[in-house]
Amino acid sequence: MAGNWKMYKTPAQTKDFFAAFLPLVAEAKHCEIAICPPFVNIAAAVDAAKGSRVGIGAQNLYWKNEGAFTGEISGPMIKASGAEWVIIGHSERRQFFGETDATVLERTKAALAAGLKPIVCVGEMLAEREANQTDVVLTTQFNGGIASLSTDEFAQIVIAYEPVWAIGTGKVATPDMAADAHRTIRGLVNAKYGADAASKVRILYGGSVKPDNVKGLMAQPEIDGALVGGASLEAGSFASIVSF
Repeated sequence: MAGNWKMYKTPAQTKDFFAAFLPLVAEAKHCEIAICPPFVNIAAAVDAAKGSRVGIGAQNLYWKNEGAFTGEISGPMIKASGAEWVIIGHSERRQFFGETDATVLERTKAALAAGLKPIVCVGEMLAEREANQTDVVLTTQFNGGIASLSTDEFAQIVIAYEPVWAIGTGKVATPDMAADAHRTIRGLVNAKYGADAASKVRILYGGSVKPDNVKGLMAQPEIDGALVGGASLEAGSFASIVSF
C-alpha cells in the first residue's frame, strides 16, 4: 500500500501525520507500506518513520547521478536521504511534464542502479478508454518503458496501473475494469519474462482509491495493492485503506 502525497504538506505537517498514522498501522503486517512525500519532506518522513515498518519514497528522480541539471534530484541523493522507494512515470509527470516511455525506462534503470525500489506507472487517458484502446496503450507503455529491463532488473520493480481518467476525479475503475487491465499487464509480463515473473510481480491499482472502495478492489486476485493519492494525506483515511 503506497501513498503518493503529490505537492502537499510541509516537514512539520509530515511529522504530525506520522505521529497520528503509525499507531494506527502498528499491527498491519499483511502488506508493505510506503509513503512518498515531496522531496523537501523526505528527511522528516524518514526520521518520523524510524523504527516502524513504513518505508519512505520519492515521487520522481533524474537519470544522471549529478551534474548541471537545475531543479533535478538523482537516485543516489534520494537513497542517501534514507528513502527506499521511488514513483516513476506517474500520469501527472507524463501529462504535465513531458515524461515519455523512453524517459520512464531511463529513470527506472537509474533508480535500480541507486538501490531504490521503483513503482513504475502505466495507464490510459479517458479518450483512449472510450476508444477501447486501453490494451493498446498498456502494451505500448510496457514495451517502451519496461520491457527493455533485464530479467533481474524487472524482478525488482513494482508496476502501478493508474487510469488517468480516475486520478483525482472521483471516478474509479470498477473492480472488474481494474482487474481486466491488471490481467493485460500480467499477460505482457508473462510473454516477456515468463510465468514465474508474471506470478510474482506486484501490480498496484491507482485512481481515486478511498476507504469505501478499497475492499472491492482488493477482493480482485489480480490486484496486489494500491497507489493512493488524496486519501493518503489524512492519517485515519490511509490507515483505513492499509487495513482494508
